[in-house]
Amino acid sequence: MRRDLFVETERFPIAGGFAISRGTKTHAQVVTCALTQDGKLGRGECVPYGRYGETIESVMASIEAMRESVSDGMSRQELLTAMPAGAARNAIDCALWDIEAKLGQLDIARELGAGKPRALETAYTISLGEPDAMAAQAERHAARPLLKVKVGTADDTSRIEAVAKAAPDSRIILDANEGWTEANIRDHMLVSARCRIALIEQPLPAGQDAILAHIPHPVPVCADESVHGTADLDKLLGLYDAVNIKLDKTGGLTDAIRLHARARELGFGIMVGSMVGTSLAMAPALWLAQDAEFVDLDGPLLLEKDREPALAYAGSMVAPPSRELWG
Repeated sequence: MRRDLFVETERFPIAGGFAISRGTKTHAQVVTCALTQDGKLGRGECVPYGRYGETIESVMASIEAMRESVSDGMSRQELLTAMPAGAARNAIDCALWDIEAKLGQLDIARELGAGKPRALETAYTISLGEPDAMAAQAERHAARPLLKVKVGTADDTSRIEAVAKAAPDSRIILDANEGWTEANIRDHMLVSARCRIALIEQPLPAGQDAILAHIPHPVPVCADESVHGTADLDKLLGLYDAVNIKLDKTGGLTDAIRLHARARELGFGIMVGSMVGTSLAMAPALWLAQDAEFVDLDGPLLLEKDREPALAYAGSMVAPPSRELWG
């Protein structure tokens, strides 16, 4: 039976804005791919990211270009060679997982070699701002066990100290979004260790990773922008302690599973993250994150309103998706 493909863009306001070292967002603008077959609906969501040369228009065009192939029955494995990794492939890949599950052609737990998925503890993100404002954010969320704090300025010492003081019982991930430099990374690493930071994510620009081989790691360091697929992992050995797997980078759950397996083989810790999106984007990543050391799937908590049906969050715990949402 032929599948019909539909693609649209949707906007979801972010509560209070979302600031990182590259700028501030007020909306999550997502692209949704929908597949229909035999009265069933499968969906996948992606977030185009300008850092990787993507726009809403380019991602929608890439999905549209695959309409005939997907409608004619292209498999997820065939999709891996037909499209490059990135947001567009992610939306189609996750929609294929969903429609196959809805049609009874796929048991996701069996496909992943996993049991029944469990609820997971997710990080909650503190946006970049002045130290006092960041401390106020952290204090409001100090009861959460895991915070992810956006940094990436020339002098983050006061920010790190302020947030750590405001949330003394929380584990803290620092995400510099490539904002540190060879000149300041040592000092920032030392203050991070003194403030008992749990993980530092992508401190340096991708391509400058070699610097990490020549400095101590008093806090584990996680690659984000420096890792997209399995081909990136070998060159990160000895530089990073963990990798952040995002479906919008890998181009879907299918390739993310391969990246996860290879990262484990090489001894990397695993973080599963996402762009700021809705529950539909988080749902497939929750399956991938079942054994991750760090989970960063708080996108819906940052929105003024999520889509329906949505994931169920209880504090920092997020339950597996309902069948109606995804899978």
